[in-house]
Amino acid sequence: MLAVFKRDLKAYFTSPLGYVFIAAFLAVMNAFFYIYNVNQAYSQLSSVFNFMVYTLIFVTPLLTMRLFSEEFKQKTDQLLLTSPVKVRSIVFGKFLAALAIFAIALAVTLLYVVIIASHGQPNVRELLANYFAIFCVAAAFISIGVFISSLTENQLVSAVLTLAVFLILYLIDTSGFGAQSAFLNNLLYSISLFVRYTTISNGVLALSDLVFYVSVAAIFIFATTRVIEKKRWS
Repeated sequence: MLAVFKRDLKAYFTSPLGYVFIAAFLAVMNAFFYIYNVNQAYSQLSSVFNFMVYTLIFVTPLLTMRLFSEEFKQKTDQLLLTSPVKVRSIVFGKFLAALAIFAIALAVTLLYVVIIASHGQPNVRELLANYFAIFCVAAAFISIGVFISSLTENQLVSAVLTLAVFLILYLIDTSGFGAQSAFLNNLLYSISLFVRYTTISNGVLALSDLVFYVSVAAIFIFATTRVIEKKRWS
């Protein structure tokens, strides 16, 4: 697993992809932080984290589109699948490499905290809750992208499908909230990737929410492992 992780992490920086993801993510987040916090002299970062979740819809496909698709296209997957490394280690290594790139981009946003702290007193509990939770949210998003990448050898198809899935989940997630049916609201919240985060962004870090995001990541990592194992024996 460690060898796969190092290999894929290095690949992000030997190609433009890692830099493009980090640049795109930070460009969007910096613009929002400037407009919403700096320009309006607003010290709370909860809205920044809320917006970050929606930003993941568009930038995650950049991060995950090549993970397996490129392997299939270049036929290097055959080297991986015939190596002594277990399939689940291959999948988890690639997943962790993508998550590490996100962590690097997320670490840069700590500058927002420094800026806010220089002009006021940030809510430390709220910030810790948001940073920990957004990392779990990103893990869920990335796991979905990794799974979709394992289904095709075309990077563009992988990116478009991942984006489409996220947009569909967003529409499903938000369309029913506010309806008269309490059952519908509860059902949608129970499978919510987006609205569920609103509570966390306000500093309320419920264990059930974290378990949900970690469970989504685990389910899709497992599903990806099954897909690759099928390819290994076909």
